Amino acid sequence: MSSFIIRPAEPRDDHAVGELLVTSFMTAYARKLPEVVYSDDRKRELRAVADKRSEAIVLVAEEAGEVIGTVMLYPPGARASEAWLANTADIRQLAVLPRCFGRRLSGPLMDAAEAAAWALGVSAISLHTRASALGVQRLYERRGYQRDPVGDLVLPEVHLLAFVLRPS
Repeated sequence: MSSFIIRPAEPRDDHAVGELLVTSFMTAYARKLPEVVYSDDRKRELRAVADKRSEAIVLVAEEAGEVIGTVMLYPPGARASEAWLANTADIRQLAVLPRCFGRRLSGPLMDAAEAAAWALGVSAISLHTRASALGVQRLYERRGYQRDPVGDLVLPEVHLLAFVLRPS
């Protein structure tokens, strides 16, 4: 396995991150959650990385000059945050290139996002997963995240389960 670095995304990364999000999510859902269909509007939203960078900390994993993974951290009060608790950072859109699935990039990306959140002085870190995404839920639970049904989001197009991580 080659080495990679995790760094803040820059404007030059926007296209690569947007395409990574669309490709990663569509590939993963096709394999594990085939009932999930991405609309053109959802793909546009995923590709709007400059908008995300305007209010979130967008991190990328880079290897040999290529963006191979990403995660986003919304600080407390950010417009697009889905946090339901006060003084809570919200982690969103953890993704890696499909050809990098299985390389254990999620752990270092989450480590970096969580470190950035704690550096903000937050009381907790929140995130959501699809109700049917059991593997992803186990990943977060192994990291210490606990279910918090108070933060669940039941939307017409998706049911999201809420998880929270508090300092140990």
